[in-house]
Amino acid sequence: MTRQRFAPIVTVVLLLAAISPSGAQRSRGYELASPDGATHVTVEVGERVTYAVTHRGRPVFDASPISLTLDGGRTLGSAERVRSEARREVRDSVRPVAPVKSAVVADRFNELRLRLGDHDLELRAYDEGVAYRWVLALGDSVTVRTEQASFAVAGQAEALVGVDTTFMTHYEPVYRRVRLDTLSGGRHALLPALISLQGGPKIAITESQLEDYAGMYLVAREGGGLAGQFPGAALRDSARNDRDVVVTQRADWIARTSGRRALPWRIVMIADEDRQLLLNQMVYNLAAPSRLTDVSWIRPGKVSWDWFNNLNLRGVNFRAGVNDETYRYFIDFAAKNGIPYIILDEGWYKLGDLLTQAPGIDVPALVKYGAPKNVGVILWTTWSTLDTQMKPALDQFQKWGVKGIKVDFMQRDDQKVVNYYYRIAREAAARHLLVDYHGAHKPAGLNRTWPNVLTFEGVHGLENNKWTNDVTPTHNVTLPFTRMLAGPMDYTPGAMLNAQPRDFRAIFDRPMSVGTRAHQLAMYVVFESPLQMLADSPSEYEREPEAMEWLRAVPVTWDETRALDGAAGSHVLLARRHGTEWFVGAMTNLSARTLTLDLSFLGAGTWTMDAWSDGINADRNGMDFKKETRPVSASDKVTLTLAPGGGWAGRFRK
Repeated sequence: MTRQRFAPIVTVVLLLAAISPSGAQRSRGYELASPDGATHVTVEVGERVTYAVTHRGRPVFDASPISLTLDGGRTLGSAERVRSEARREVRDSVRPVAPVKSAVVADRFNELRLRLGDHDLELRAYDEGVAYRWVLALGDSVTVRTEQASFAVAGQAEALVGVDTTFMTHYEPVYRRVRLDTLSGGRHALLPALISLQGGPKIAITESQLEDYAGMYLVAREGGGLAGQFPGAALRDSARNDRDVVVTQRADWIARTSGRRALPWRIVMIADEDRQLLLNQMVYNLAAPSRLTDVSWIRPGKVSWDWFNNLNLRGVNFRAGVNDETYRYFIDFAAKNGIPYIILDEGWYKLGDLLTQAPGIDVPALVKYGAPKNVGVILWTTWSTLDTQMKPALDQFQKWGVKGIKVDFMQRDDQKVVNYYYRIAREAAARHLLVDYHGAHKPAGLNRTWPNVLTFEGVHGLENNKWTNDVTPTHNVTLPFTRMLAGPMDYTPGAMLNAQPRDFRAIFDRPMSVGTRAHQLAMYVVFESPLQMLADSPSEYEREPEAMEWLRAVPVTWDETRALDGAAGSHVLLARRHGTEWFVGAMTNLSARTLTLDLSFLGAGTWTMDAWSDGINADRNGMDFKKETRPVSASDKVTLTLAPGGGWAGRFRK
């Protein structure tokens, strides 16, 4: 799919501000409203710079100070004067290469840019939230010692967050509801953080265009609310093995970078209802545009994945494992079901050396075997080994005809590792390789800037069922309102062994999921990932023809999304269109639930509904489901009966 940008409607107004002859001026206020007028930002500039936010007349943030402290002690945001202000009204659209919510992303905002001398403060107000960033014109280079990013939450609130105590994290939390003041004493929240204001809107805080800088976390702010916290730059690190590279000495600064650049956007999403968050695309909108001109080779799709199921095959006449016979079986399964990729995960090379292959593995031969069957190969690698062997390894993958790489175990987002993401994306794109980041921090716009990066883990996903029981249905229906707000999410769904909590066991070699079969099937609509895994064994899928009928049909990219119902940690109901067909996914927590699916989005005519729903005994046996087909129309309302931990998946076609 080619990427194009529609001609924007832009209005620009430049206002020159009077400059006081003294060093600083009295505080002066500037107002910015969202296009629909519901959200207002007030910026005060003087001895300090603050911003405040209201939504529908209700305070969201009180005056929140923001600043940058540079090497030498200079603080941007202190004793400031506004030289000029510029305003824009933008009504634009973008077509993503791999659309996860819509084929056309509306980019509608009002912008205020305050010129403060050799730096600017840029603010944007969308109907879906607000964002700000610093723009520097300071010279060739600058050292940012600290950044003050504060969010003075107005009134009583609680946060739904993943909590960490180090800056060495896979970004794989189980989200917890906490008081804001508990994020202290070494506890910090990962982004995105979802905040519920008492009697007010929901707020999600995250960032975009994170490049050549450190990722942001959140801690309790003195005086109330939250404040940004950033890992110091890594001066020294030490490799414990081929994957864990631990920082042993950090600098007292967070980034050394160009002095002529824009810093990352600080984003505040605002929603009156939880379900509105499911449509928010601010992270994508605020990311830097694509740096690729030719995107014709970027092909989203489903992937048959080996690691979750531990290469367990049944009914074959060879020893299943990390060997060519097993992967040829995976390729044949993928070809039979229209799945364009398989992954060779850990084990295909001798750890520590990507220029080797394990006994019994011949990657070029597997690529050659898959090519006429339209099945490509994606190779897993640890990040540190790839870092040391980048050019020869990627050159070799390109020569072999590999379609992509899965890069794992970064576990950090200090400036050095953030830059690594961009370097891999650039070098992979130069060789027409797709990228899937695992052991990764949350997305922050990289997938727009380098659209060959299709997905990110950074989530407590299905694979954790191999060793723990906390990947619960409640967790699963929290993710769309938290982690998924940041961007594509490689949760790796598709378990065919499904159990209610009382029957669940964490079994590494033959894992299952908590919740029902229909809960797993619905994930293919609810969870967004243009490189979407089928995590279970081909042997399990081949014994489930009705489930495979769904898994063959469901797409990985979407032309349109309707958020029909949902509440974080409770339930979610989404309808998505791909071409002329609609797909619906519903999921619930551990409470049984009845939802009403209003089909008015279908439009005129008679449609065929194929539905996969919880069976009557799914509350006892999570694998119980039923499939039905019947005609429907836009005037119909379908009652969805979801078992505890249950789900519903539907396909609608003319």
